[in-house]
Amino acid sequence: MRLIVIGCEYSGKTTLIDALMAWGSKSGIHFHLDDHFSVPDQYFLSSDDQQAMLAMPPTIKERFQRFQIYYHISVLKNHGDCLLGGFHVEEAIYGGRYYYPGHAWPAYQRKIETELPSDTILLLLQASPEVIRRRMEVSPHLYPIVPPEDVAAVSKEFEADYRASWIERKFTIDTSDLSPDDLIQTFRRQVVPYLDTRDLLRFQSVIGH
Repeated sequence: MRLIVIGCEYSGKTTLIDALMAWGSKSGIHFHLDDHFSVPDQYFLSSDDQQAMLAMPPTIKERFQRFQIYYHISVLKNHGDCLLGGFHVEEAIYGGRYYYPGHAWPAYQRKIETELPSDTILLLLQASPEVIRRRMEVSPHLYPIVPPEDVAAVSKEFEADYRASWIERKFTIDTSDLSPDDLIQTFRRQVVPYLDTRDLLRFQSVIGH
């Protein structure tokens, strides 16, 4: 299964991806995970590296982001089981707003989608602005991206880009009232119609585990 999970910060992307990694490991499905498309990358960089990334000029940030987005096209092609958190849609929305505001580089997220494997699935996680702002207060991120006053607008941008996406296999989950356990169970039910024959044959023995 090749899956791209998108949504406003605090919509549940990391919660779902972590649960899928744990489930896959237990079920013998070894996902390749890349969830480091935000600035700064909080997965592989030291605190000093993160501060250096934040301090980069906007032009360098955009160039770095574009390079890693294009690089991960090959990652998605080369791994039959792959999880990407945010990826090109997140970059298209956060880039101009927060990483390099005022710099009008041409959008390229639709071009990216023409190069992705046909079995790629796009999942949009949504939550009400009130729920997202409450999650921000309860579990603040070390390097937050979306300020509380932007939540409603950013959520609408994710929904608009999801609807505009050329990826054919796509669906949404509203996480507003879901616990982490509810989220993974909901995903496992709703993803089935979007799996190709290869994944249906492999997953039918573990989908209920």
